[in-house]
Amino acid sequence: MTARIPLETDGDEAVADYESLEQAAHWYAVLRDDDASVQDRTAWQAWLDARAEHRRAWTHIEAVSQRFEPLRFDAGRDAASVAMRAPRRGVASRRKALGCLAALAGSGMAGWFAWRLTPLPDLVAAQLADYSTGIGERRDITLVDDTRVWLNTSSAIDVDYDGQRRLLTLTRGEILVETGKDTLARPFFVDTRDGRLQALGTRFTVRQTDSFMLLAVFEGRVEIRTRSGASRIVAAHEQCQFDAHGLSDPTRADLAREAWARGVIIADNVTLKQFVDELSRYTRGHIGVDPSVASIRVVGRFPADHPEQTLAMLERDLPVRVHRTLPWWTSIQPR
Repeated sequence: MTARIPLETDGDEAVADYESLEQAAHWYAVLRDDDASVQDRTAWQAWLDARAEHRRAWTHIEAVSQRFEPLRFDAGRDAASVAMRAPRRGVASRRKALGCLAALAGSGMAGWFAWRLTPLPDLVAAQLADYSTGIGERRDITLVDDTRVWLNTSSAIDVDYDGQRRLLTLTRGEILVETGKDTLARPFFVDTRDGRLQALGTRFTVRQTDSFMLLAVFEGRVEIRTRSGASRIVAAHEQCQFDAHGLSDPTRADLAREAWARGVIIADNVTLKQFVDELSRYTRGHIGVDPSVASIRVVGRFPADHPEQTLAMLERDLPVRVHRTLPWWTSIQPR
């Protein structure tokens, strides 16, 4: 079984260079330490003002940190404030703050780690959807016509069956569909942001990214009709990218596109950067890759449900080390 990350990146590009992001994470940890000094803050301000890239990196880490802010209103509010407030004077205090965060992470306050940098409309849509999953969660449902639908991490769908047709609407994320045999012979559609799919007795996946949709067909056929009116039938063992305006030429279907339904990420000679981009879909927080190791090739099967185990496998098998500046900020660096 082979795996290739989609034909293009999905638009979730880093907002600043790796070095600036790592520096921003360092300064975030420094300033959230109880013992941060005036000199620390002055040095941070000088760093922030030095380059536009630094300001972009700082904006990014503040946005990521907001995924974890709800903890301040939890039962662990006081401990969280101690861990996350300003200040710093020494390494020991910083370690104390990080230790406090780590303790909170293991204390059952999963709500803190359930937040992600997701646009509010998407969060609202997920809450209102008929079926949805959170980060790192998968779900397998069976509909009234025996159609099976698997939802991947951070995904949401609506289901609307009537006397004329069967309709799923993918509002975010990725699904694997295995259509059932309908006694009423109603057509089966999947509506997406960029167009409508019609399943012609089939098993397929469809994934929504920031900039395109990716359809992979494993059995039967699927017709794509984009919002602009372009159309194409994608046959079994083919996959195709499309957006609202057009479609790519079909390529051979990547069998690993359905491996996630079994909790597996398969890497077949992809770069470490590509692999981490895929792994990041299943994790809360940030994972960065040092450019000096980003092109290392990765081969293997990895557990999607256990990102920490996957990171440990990478550290064991590759010349890299996993470094955590904050409990929710991880970097893969040269060993």
